[in-house]
Amino acid sequence: MRILGTKQTSAPPATLHATSADFCRIFEDDMDRLYRLSLLLTADPELAEKCFVRGLEDSKGGNPVFKEWAQSWARRTIISSAIRMIEPRPNNVSDRVTRHLDRLPRELVAVLGLQTFDRFVFVMSVLEGYSDRDCKLLLDCSTSDIVRARAHALRHLGPLTETAGKQKRTIDAPSKADNRGATLATVMCPPFPASA
Repeated sequence: MRILGTKQTSAPPATLHATSADFCRIFEDDMDRLYRLSLLLTADPELAEKCFVRGLEDSKGGNPVFKEWAQSWARRTIISSAIRMIEPRPNNVSDRVTRHLDRLPRELVAVLGLQTFDRFVFVMSVLEGYSDRDCKLLLDCSTSDIVRARAHALRHLGPLTETAGKQKRTIDAPSKADNRGATLATVMCPPFPASA
């Protein structure tokens, strides 16, 4: 049938938004990275599992998201779930994690050893690349809280980031200036594998 000079087809239109199946595939394909993100934020394996599951549920049942944004949206739902679960606040002194660390890489142990708010800021701003503005909005705090927490985290992780930088330089070509946080991020969270 022709309507206004165009041919109408019975094929369904291309879906621009990610579907529940798309998010299930992302959470299955990137399970290690998403669980590691959950663990870094919650600092507890049991809470990390709950955070991972909530992130999947929120991704599938949330607002429509363009397919191109689905992977970053999956990570954002993990972060949002962890924030709701842990409720990190600036200036709250929390116990450092000392359990369940026997088999984890030392980079993860070092990040888990940060105070809760510092850990969230470090993971979000350095490892995940969120802007200070996005961190501020998600964590409901001031920009100065974000800057202070990131600086504290980097000071705490200083020896580790220097070691990671040296390891990276021996693997790659020497760099002119190391961004300590970015170097640690590369060691801890390798980029996503290319999708097939």
